[in-house]
Amino acid sequence: MQTTHSLYLNPLARTARLKRPTEEVRQFHSGLPGYEPTPLIDLPSLAAELGVGRVLMKDESARLGLPAFKILGASYAIARALSHRWGSDRTLSLADLQSLAPEQPAVTLFAATDGNHGRAVARTARLLGIECRIFYPATLTTAAMAAIADEGADTRRVELPYDDVVAEMRAEASRHGESALIIQDTAWAGYDEIPSWIVDGYSTMLSELDEQLAEQGITAVDLALAPAGVGSLAQAIVTHFKSGAGTPAVAIVEPATAPAVFAALTTGVPEPVTTADTVMLGLNCGTVSELAWPVLRAGADAAVLVSDDDARAAVATLQSAGVDAGPCGAATLAGARRLASAAAAELSLTEASTVVLFNTESLSANPL
Repeated sequence: MQTTHSLYLNPLARTARLKRPTEEVRQFHSGLPGYEPTPLIDLPSLAAELGVGRVLMKDESARLGLPAFKILGASYAIARALSHRWGSDRTLSLADLQSLAPEQPAVTLFAATDGNHGRAVARTARLLGIECRIFYPATLTTAAMAAIADEGADTRRVELPYDDVVAEMRAEASRHGESALIIQDTAWAGYDEIPSWIVDGYSTMLSELDEQLAEQGITAVDLALAPAGVGSLAQAIVTHFKSGAGTPAVAIVEPATAPAVFAALTTGVPEPVTTADTVMLGLNCGTVSELAWPVLRAGADAAVLVSDDDARAAVATLQSAGVDAGPCGAATLAGARRLASAAAAELSLTEASTVVLFNTESLSANPL
């Protein structure tokens, strides 16, 4: 392993082999209103800048009517959890759940969020006609707070950092009793099943990506960049690329002010870190998901930290290329720029390489 103050490399990750979720996940999503694959955008000007053959961006800025990818994980996990709670041994479709909901005991969904996850939980609750309670830190933008409330959620603003907001949500859910159902995208001791379903939900994005790459005649990806907050999306991306043919590299990108995954990888111990304000609100998390950690430890080839200025510059570049990206969504481009200049040889990047970025949100989801 090689480590600097902002770059981590793990050559052993090239040999990691992991297992993908089943196709049931995409089958569920295909039954949601408005489902269609999100675009895969070719960015030749960025390929020229980075000195590689192709740069492609999976654009999640308008997924299922929301400005971020999170609805994939939230909707699937809620469907699995409610299906089990309501006596089914299979994951029911949204339509089946909607039919069953009025006949079932009351349930209230609980979640903590720094933006997009909470809105996704609230949207799914609204579709199902059930209650939800969303907790968020005071650093959330006014627009994001309003968007969650507009979904019909009971919202709770907590004047604490994100990790403490999660703790407050858990305490309130415990006081609420048996009707509470926590839908959280990070795992802790005794709570890992629902987070694992959320991660599985993200696999639809990656299944679409495989089909889109094949349509463009691309048989191999050389480097994929995954943004990380608690690490759940990064877990899904690492799992996907470490379960197929070839040996693609996967790099984790985080804010320099919230380096939870980076610190865990460099020290080998996933301990909470102190965070500071960042424009990358959805990545401002100080604790790595217990579920994500072993996957990232085994399969992350690199980790890189980016500054707010890096993220702002990436937003501007993508906007000029016609891609609607917020700072979290642009973070993968910021990370690619740093890696191309600092670790191209170590990651085997050449003029023929294909690099995949993920735009996880629109600028409206997280305005600068």
